[in-house]
Amino acid sequence: MKLFEDRISSAVARVRIALALKGVEVESVPISILGAQPRSRSADYLAVNPQGLVPALLTDDGVLITQSLAIVEFLDERFPEPALLPADPDERALARSVALSIASDIHPLLPPRVTKRLGTIPGADSMTVREWNRHWIQEGLTAIEALLSRQPERLFALGDAPSVADIVLFPQAVNAERVGFSLAVWPRIASVISTLRTIPAFAANAPVPRSADASIE
Repeated sequence: MKLFEDRISSAVARVRIALALKGVEVESVPISILGAQPRSRSADYLAVNPQGLVPALLTDDGVLITQSLAIVEFLDERFPEPALLPADPDERALARSVALSIASDIHPLLPPRVTKRLGTIPGADSMTVREWNRHWIQEGLTAIEALLSRQPERLFALGDAPSVADIVLFPQAVNAERVGFSLAVWPRIASVISTLRTIPAFAANAPVPRSADASIE
């Protein structure tokens, strides 16, 4: 299998964490998403993935899977152990809820194509973009903190083993720290992230740092 990726992307980090937890190796195909002419917008990559986004997974059967959560669930079905969705239906739904709260409600407001467009609005500057990013991260993680606080406290977000909730939460929390937040603001999240940092699959696959004025993917 081939993984089209840019290691700065938190969406890519989700897939890499899932692969590491499963012990599955793939061929990495670097696709830059930043810069004046990112490879993600090149004709050759658009011929592979018309969305021009990362990650994308090309299976050994020639099937292209886009969107990080679709890839994670494919991996969970293709390689069942360890399971990335809780067995209990309620906890499984809650894990998906946390993951989607980030992937659908926080992340779409932050990627380079969004903040690049934001920067073209008259009167906008780098500070405007930074505050835009911080606003949506703070609002989103505050809501997730409240959701997690309703559940019994455990080592992980929703259970006694890492799930898709942790896989999506970890990269977003790392990026929150990189734009100046202290996770202490969200004690439940901070506790979960502290645990995840001790697990090599998470620690080794955090999104890599980018320049201070770059947007969050």
